[in-house]
Amino acid sequence: MKAIRRFSVRTVLPERIAALGDLASNLRWSWHPTTRDLFSEIDPARWAKVRKDPVRLLSALSADELEALAADEAFVARVDAAAADLGRYVTEPRWYQDWAASVEGGAPRAIAYFSPEFGITEVLPQYSGGLGILAGDHLKSASDLGVPIVGVGLFYKTGYFKQSLNLDGWQQETYPVLDPDGLPLSLLREADGTPCVITIDLPGGRTLAAHVWKAQVGRVPLLLLDSDVQDNDDAARGITDRLYGGGGEQRLQQEMLLGIGGVRALRLWSRLTGAPAPDVYHTNEGHAGFLGVERIRELAADQGMDFDAALEAVRASTVFTTHTPVPAGIDRFGADQIELYFGGDNAFAGVPVERLLSLGAEDYPGGQAGIFNMAVMGLRLAQRANGVSQLHGVVSRHMFDGLWPGFDDTEVPITSITNGVHAPTWVDRRVYDLAARHLGTTEVSRDNAWDGIAHVPGDDIWATKREMREQLVVEARRRTRSSWLKRGASPAELGWVEDVLDPDVLTIGFARRVPTYKRLTLMLRDPARLKKLLLDPERPIQLVIAGKSHPADETGKKLIQQMVRFADDPEVRHRIVFLPNYDIAMAQYLYPGCDVWLNNPLRPFEACGTSGMKAALNGGLNLSILDGWWDEWYDGENGWAIPTADGVEDPERRDDLEAAALYDLIEGSVAPRFYDRDADGVPQRWLSMMKHTLSTLGPKVLASRMVRDYTEKLYGPAARAGWALNGPAFDGARDLSAYKARVRSSWGGVRVDHVESSGVSDSPQVGDKLHVRAFVSLDGLDPSEVEVQVVHGRTSESDELRDIETAPLAYAESYEAGRHRFEGDLVLSRTGAFGYTVRVLPKHPHMASPTELGLVANA
Repeated sequence: MKAIRRFSVRTVLPERIAALGDLASNLRWSWHPTTRDLFSEIDPARWAKVRKDPVRLLSALSADELEALAADEAFVARVDAAAADLGRYVTEPRWYQDWAASVEGGAPRAIAYFSPEFGITEVLPQYSGGLGILAGDHLKSASDLGVPIVGVGLFYKTGYFKQSLNLDGWQQETYPVLDPDGLPLSLLREADGTPCVITIDLPGGRTLAAHVWKAQVGRVPLLLLDSDVQDNDDAARGITDRLYGGGGEQRLQQEMLLGIGGVRALRLWSRLTGAPAPDVYHTNEGHAGFLGVERIRELAADQGMDFDAALEAVRASTVFTTHTPVPAGIDRFGADQIELYFGGDNAFAGVPVERLLSLGAEDYPGGQAGIFNMAVMGLRLAQRANGVSQLHGVVSRHMFDGLWPGFDDTEVPITSITNGVHAPTWVDRRVYDLAARHLGTTEVSRDNAWDGIAHVPGDDIWATKREMREQLVVEARRRTRSSWLKRGASPAELGWVEDVLDPDVLTIGFARRVPTYKRLTLMLRDPARLKKLLLDPERPIQLVIAGKSHPADETGKKLIQQMVRFADDPEVRHRIVFLPNYDIAMAQYLYPGCDVWLNNPLRPFEACGTSGMKAALNGGLNLSILDGWWDEWYDGENGWAIPTADGVEDPERRDDLEAAALYDLIEGSVAPRFYDRDADGVPQRWLSMMKHTLSTLGPKVLASRMVRDYTEKLYGPAARAGWALNGPAFDGARDLSAYKARVRSSWGGVRVDHVESSGVSDSPQVGDKLHVRAFVSLDGLDPSEVEVQVVHGRTSESDELRDIETAPLAYAESYEAGRHRFEGDLVLSRTGAFGYTVRVLPKHPHMASPTELGLVANA
C-alpha cells in the first residue's frame, strides 16, 4: 500500500540541547571535526548508519533519548561549547575584514557567486563533478576568510545520479528523490509564514514559479531555487528535477531560472534580511549568464537607462570564470529558442531581443550563425574574466580570441586564477594530528608552518600514511562487496573480496568524470604490461579507480565497462578495483589512502584538475600529464611528469606512446623509489619527495589562496569599477556608453599615417634609446580618447613579433584634418632580433583594459 501524501516531521529538541539544531543546519560541521565528534558521540553506530548526517541522526532519536541527552550535564556542556565556537566563527573579524579596512578604494559589501552546482557535502548531493566541488570549496574558504559571499544555485530534486554496475560492468543510473525537509535546508518564508515565491514568464502565457531554500555554509548563505512548486504545471515542476538532465529546452529553462531567478532571489534575500545588494556578481561558468540580462532589465525599469548604458553598469561589476578548455563543453542554443523565450510577449522591457542575441552571437571567424553561445555571452557581460590555471588561461585566450580581433592571443583580456582546494574538507584527520604533534598547530597555512614539515620525523609520516592506506583498503573492500552484491553475486562467492588490495602495496588512484579526453583507459593500452606491473613479485602496484559517465555519454560508459571487465579478471582483481558512485564520501578515503595520484588527460584539455591537489595535501605524489595546474607547479621533485606526444596527429599512436611512457615511469621510477627501504623499512627518498610536496605545494593549492586571489585581483576591482559607473543617476555608465558609441562610429577612420624613428645607430646596443614619432588620424576623436603605443619584441624570419611589450607614446601636437603627433622614447633592453610597430587603441578611465572594445588600428 502506498501513501497518498508524504512529508517530513522535524525533531523538536529539548531546550537545553536546542543548539544541536543550529549545529546540524550549519554545514560548517562538514569540515569541523569537533562538531562531527559531538554528533558521533551521541550514538556511534547510528551515526555511521545515517552516513554521518547530523539532521538524519537527530531525526532518528526518540523523545526519551533526547531527554536523556538533555539531562547529561557533560553532554550539555559540550553542546554549549560547540555552539559558542560556531557563534565566534560566524561573527568574529577574519582575513577579509582586515583587508577591507586597509584596501584603497573600498571593498565589496557583498559578492554574489552563481554556479549550477555546489559540492558542499555528500549529505547535500547537488553536484556532479569538479565544477561543483570547486564551487563548494570556494564558499567554504570564503566563509573561513570572512569574505561576504552569497551563493546562488538550483535545488535538484534527484541530484545528479547514483551509479552502480550491472553484471556486465555497464553503468546503471538511479535517481533517489530528495526531500528538502530532511536536508540541512530552510525554506525562505514571508512574514506571514507563507513560502516566498520567485516567478519567471515562459512562452505560451505560462509562468515558472520557484521556492528558495537556504543552506548555511559557515558564514555564507547559499540560495537554491526549486521549481517543484504546486502552482507550476508538470513540465515546470520538473525543470529542476535533475542536474544536467533533460534536453536543450530544459537546460535553457534551468539556466534562465539560475540567472534571472537567482538575481530575483538575491533581491528577496535582501528584503527579508536587510543584507546589502551585491556589489559584485561572479558567474561560475556560462550557465548563469542570464543574470546579466536580468540586471540590465532592472536598470532599464528602475533607472530609465537605455540598453547600452545599463550594459556598461552591469559589465563593470561582473566577473566571469570559464572552466572548459573544449568548445563542446559550452552550452549553446539556437537563436530561435532565445527569440521564443525572450521575444514577443516574453520580451524584457529595455532588453530588445536582437540586442540579447548579439551578446551570445558567434559572429567571429569560425563561429556558427544562428547559435547563441552562453560562454560568449558571459564574456561580453563581464568586464573581468579568468581561466582556472595558467595553462587554461592560455587555452582560453586562444579559444575566445575571435571576440578580440586584431590582438595577439597574449593580449586577450582573460586572466588566470589557479583553482585551489579546501584543506579542512579534504585533508585526513591523521594528517592534522601529525601536524599538531610535531608542528604544534593544525592551522598550517595561517601559522606559516609549511617549512616545519621538513623536521617532522620520517617514520611518523610513513606510519601515518600506512594507516590512511589501510583505511582505504578497508573501505574499498566494503564498497567492492556491496557493488558485487548489487551486480547479482551471492555472499558465498565473495570470499575473495577479503584479499582485495594490500595496505603495504604501492597504491595508485585515478578518480574523475569519464569524458573521453580524460582517458580513463589509457592504462589499458597494453593489458599484459599492466598485469605485469600489478603482479610484480618484488614491487607490485595496486590501482583504485572510480568515476561517473554522464548518463547520455555512451562512449564514456563503454570506457567504464572496459575498465570494469579488466578489474573483474580473477588474476588481477586483488590488485585493481573500480568503485562505483564516486562522490565526496568516497573521495575522503581515496585521497589520503593513495600514494600516487594518476592523471593522464589529453593535453591541453584539463582546465585545472584539483583532485591531484587534494592528494598532495595528504602526502600523495602526482603522476600526471603536464596539464592544468600540474603544468605550472611540477618542479621535478613533487612527483612525475608523463611525457606527451605533442604533434602526433594519429590519436591511437599518441595514446600508445603516452601509455608506454606511463608504464616506463611506474616501472623504472615510481615503484623502485617506493620500495627502496632503509634498515628500518622506511623509504627515505620517497619520504623526501612527500615532505617537499607538502612544503612547496601546500601553500599554493589551498582554496584560501584562491579566494584571496579572486578577492584582491577581481572582486575588489570589479566593485570599485561598479561604484564608479553606478553613482548618482549612473552618469559614469551613461558616459562610458556614449564614449564607446562614438569610438565605434569613428574607428573606421582611425589610422596610423606615418612612423619615424631616430636615436640609434646602424648597430644598436642594449641601453640605446630609440625615439619614436607617430602621426595618426583620429576621425574627430580627441587625442585624450585614445592610447598610441609602440609595440616591440623579438622578430621571426617573417617579421612576426613575439614576446611583445608595449609602451605608450605621449601626445605632442595636433594638425589640420584631425591629424596628431604622438612620440616617446624606448630604451632597448634585450639582445637579438628586435622589431617594433605602432598602434592606436581606445582609452577611457572606466575601461578595465585598452583591448576591451576589441578595436585596434595598426601601423
